[in-house]
Amino acid sequence: MDLLSRLRSELAGVSLPLGTDAAAGAVRVRDAAIAQLDDYVLPRYRSLDAPLLAVVGGSTGAGKSTLVNALVGHAVTRSGAIRPTTRQPILLHHPEDVDWFTTTRVLPNLSRTTGHRAVPGTTVPAERVGVDPDPVAINSLVLVAEPALPAGLALPAGLALLDAPDIDSIADENRRLAGQLLSAADLWIFVTTANRYADAVPWELLLDAAARDITVAVVLDRVPAGVEDEVATDLRGLLERQGLGSAGLFVVTESALDAQGMLPAGAVRPLREWLESIAGDAGSRADVARRTLNGVVRQLAEKTSVLAEAEDDQRHAATRLAGDVDSAYEQALAGVLASTQDGTLLRGEVLSRWQDFVGTGEFFRSLESGIGRLRDRITSFFRGRPAPPEDVEMAIETGLHAVLVEQAAAASEKSAQRWRQDAAGRALVTGLDPAGLPADFSDRAAAEIRGWQGDLISLIEREGAGKRTMARISALGVNGVAVTLMIVSFAATGGLLGIEVGIAGGTAVVAQKLLESIFGEDAVRRLAQRSQENLVDRITGLLQADARRFTALLDDVRDQEETDQLRSLAPELRRLAGREG
Repeated sequence: MDLLSRLRSELAGVSLPLGTDAAAGAVRVRDAAIAQLDDYVLPRYRSLDAPLLAVVGGSTGAGKSTLVNALVGHAVTRSGAIRPTTRQPILLHHPEDVDWFTTTRVLPNLSRTTGHRAVPGTTVPAERVGVDPDPVAINSLVLVAEPALPAGLALPAGLALLDAPDIDSIADENRRLAGQLLSAADLWIFVTTANRYADAVPWELLLDAAARDITVAVVLDRVPAGVEDEVATDLRGLLERQGLGSAGLFVVTESALDAQGMLPAGAVRPLREWLESIAGDAGSRADVARRTLNGVVRQLAEKTSVLAEAEDDQRHAATRLAGDVDSAYEQALAGVLASTQDGTLLRGEVLSRWQDFVGTGEFFRSLESGIGRLRDRITSFFRGRPAPPEDVEMAIETGLHAVLVEQAAAASEKSAQRWRQDAAGRALVTGLDPAGLPADFSDRAAAEIRGWQGDLISLIEREGAGKRTMARISALGVNGVAVTLMIVSFAATGGLLGIEVGIAGGTAVVAQKLLESIFGEDAVRRLAQRSQENLVDRITGLLQADARRFTALLDDVRDQEETDQLRSLAPELRRLAGREG
């Protein structure tokens, strides 16, 4: 029970959110395995002495309801020409076994209602079984106790019959329910006809029965008189070739029904005697139950391995999809950084505002006097500057913001496009608009740029802690020094500073001279490097946060450790089935 409970928990945790080739089939395998654990395996292990549940299944019009009526000796379930006839499953049991089925011991997700039948000398209620129940209430079992009749026909204690919907019903819900009921059976009574026993749909279920090693009785119904042996021999050969040679085969000759829709007495006597022989002996019942259990547990081991492989496939797909996003946003980061290092941001509005700030004539002529004299002239030169540093700061923010938004939008669009071209990611972006940036991205980008500009002011204040340096900073103003450092940061390429490269007509040369006159050459190099690092960190964080819009959709893919825990249960289940056998 501990092993099976762990299996139930692991199966419930299996997550297959990506549309890989194996995903849809694996989801069905997972759901079917969980349902079989709940409906049959766990309840049966908890109560091995419970009555056997024999499910009567088959194709549309095979005669299941007529067969059930014949087994209990009266019309208990409806049959007719209009399909589907069995809209609600009816469970027939011996009165002594009522407590086993009124609870949710088996098929816990189906509600229970109590049906009635006519007994000689009693009045039949209007809601009696035989009048088809409300088709809307298909997810409920009608429980009918079958007391012994004077003729001696009755269900034996220890065995219940469940009349299931058609396995090939035109109603999807009927087909689903039929599969669920067959999966909860201790043994199957499979009904087919002389002209339909080779149909594909019944054989899919019979092959599943062979895989489960469940006890099966195949009823060949409506066989024309005179060809019973020929048809039975052919069907027996098919069963043996498909690993079902041990299945019981019972032939029902085509016969006229009486006024109550009943087969002639004795038509199903061999099948009834076979069921009574199983039900009448506790050892036989236990053998049937254990055989079916072992087969189901072995099948669950195989399903567990299939699901583990499907999760491996999910992780591979998730790695591929995440790689697409990472590649797109790495290109975006490279594009932004290139614009800060190749002089792009030192042209246009930024260059114009910078030249307004520092002047274009007197200041450049002062550079000819050397750094020493420049240092002495900073205070007097900037006392009358025509433009505030905030204009330069705003121009830099505007230019950098435009580049950031453009690159992020391109990365988002590229990521969405790649996911739509990949079956694994297509469903994740369907109905969304991941190519467009979030409404708040522009504000967040602006906040990061302003944060970086604030970082520079903090750097300058720490670097200029000495009195002499602070006096020089004060001459230009902290904001003025900060925008100058921004200019130098944008001019640094491949480890070379602006004074060595000379970008945008001497812009970086001016900025470099200014900062060196305040801090010295080594300090300027250090400040420029830290400024660049801070900017890279902020841009990287912003782009990674946007990339999470995509990669967060992959979070439900389970990790390797979780899959290994699931996979490790398969050999334990095989050992359990072998030990129980």
